[in-house]
Amino acid sequence: MGTITFLLVLSFLVFFHELGHFLAARYFGVKVHVFSIGFGKQIYSKYWAGTTWQIALIPLGGYVKMKGQDDTNPALTESGDDSYNTKKPWQRIIILFAGPFANFLLAAILYFTIALMGAKTLAPIIGNVSPDSVAFQAGLQKNDEIIRINDLEIKTWDEIGKVITTTEGALQFYIKRDNNLIIKIINPQISDSQNMFNEKIKKRMIGIAPIGEVITLNLSFYDSLIYAYDKTIFASTMIFQGVQKLISGIIPSSEIGGVISIGKIISDASESSIIALLTITALISVNLGILNLLPIPALDGGHIMFNLYEMIMRRKPSEQVFMFLTIMGWIILGSLMLLGIYNDINRIFLNN
Repeated sequence: MGTITFLLVLSFLVFFHELGHFLAARYFGVKVHVFSIGFGKQIYSKYWAGTTWQIALIPLGGYVKMKGQDDTNPALTESGDDSYNTKKPWQRIIILFAGPFANFLLAAILYFTIALMGAKTLAPIIGNVSPDSVAFQAGLQKNDEIIRINDLEIKTWDEIGKVITTTEGALQFYIKRDNNLIIKIINPQISDSQNMFNEKIKKRMIGIAPIGEVITLNLSFYDSLIYAYDKTIFASTMIFQGVQKLISGIIPSSEIGGVISIGKIISDASESSIIALLTITALISVNLGILNLLPIPALDGGHIMFNLYEMIMRRKPSEQVFMFLTIMGWIILGSLMLLGIYNDINRIFLNN
């Protein structure tokens, strides 16, 4: 069942990505020969509205084959107003960007759906107070519920951290303890900490940790839109920074995961709850959007780079350079996929 869920989720994400390319291409009058979910041998197809819609044997991706554009033949050129290569560079860039944009849009829709269904988050209730911290000195205790900081109403634990790290000076905490309201003035201190990439950082802290109680957010339609926007931006920033840390060597290459890891994550999420599955699907969708925008010639980002070059230099890259960089791009992608699978297999043996 987990494998079926994985294939359905991946196919759904690929479909949405390729649909972005398809709609943008058709908007600019580019003929689309094939809309494929999967690679390799065709196992199902239907010709409709001038396009062959197909499902292929290897369900680990997909493609839109446009007139005048073919990744398997980078030097391909075709004449006519309905050809991709006769469009202006800015139009081609929009067609290329539409795929990753569709992934970001899908993630926002999924996060919005999660918000309407009842997003889960940590309650703003203290579980631990570090000895000798400013919170301990102020008299904060376990089971204290933080209901307001200064003039901002607090509903989630994440909001506490945001207020502490983004404001200056002392803060006025409104604490609910045994149905009594207590006010504490606390001046956060700069302390050593770690970010999500295990880097040592310094930030404003007061020395408290959550109790771990999970609550359901009751968000209005407007608040759900804000939630979806914030979550999509946060996921995009997190993944983009992760790629940066990977390139700079802060995150080791052993952390790269492949299709096996993705399949297990999706399978575990599907067994947990529908909200967990939607959350993982949204995160993977953002991941696909970010990764496809990397300036690797075989990806959308690489093709965007070529078109930006043409816009600036008023000429296309030479055919030899274009072919060489595209082949190198495929080698880089293939190497990353093999590394991901190798890491996945290593983790399986280590866990056993």
